[in-house]
Amino acid sequence: MTKSELIARIAERNPHLYQRDVERIVSTIFEEIAGALGRGDRVELRGFGAFSVKHRDSRMGRNPRTGETVSVVAKAAPYFKTGKQLRELLNKDAPVS
Repeated sequence: MTKSELIARIAERNPHLYQRDVERIVSTIFEEIAGALGRGDRVELRGFGAFSVKHRDSRMGRNPRTGETVSVVAKAAPYFKTGKQLRELLNKDAPVS
């Protein structure tokens, strides 16, 4: 699902809202999540999951094309961990072992 599909679906389910308002709401939510992650905060949406930032140390890597070793700088990467309700929803038909 793309952002525009999400906006269209929310607008469809809420006919009392204008599509431009739904678009503004969805954009604001994404901006707030990105802003919180940018500040190093954790964002938790109960039942859905939690967004956080993982810090990766600098290291020596390898260029797969040439085999040459290259220095990879330290960086921060977004990380998402699913919530219990979402995991259960995705695995409701999975066989129990």
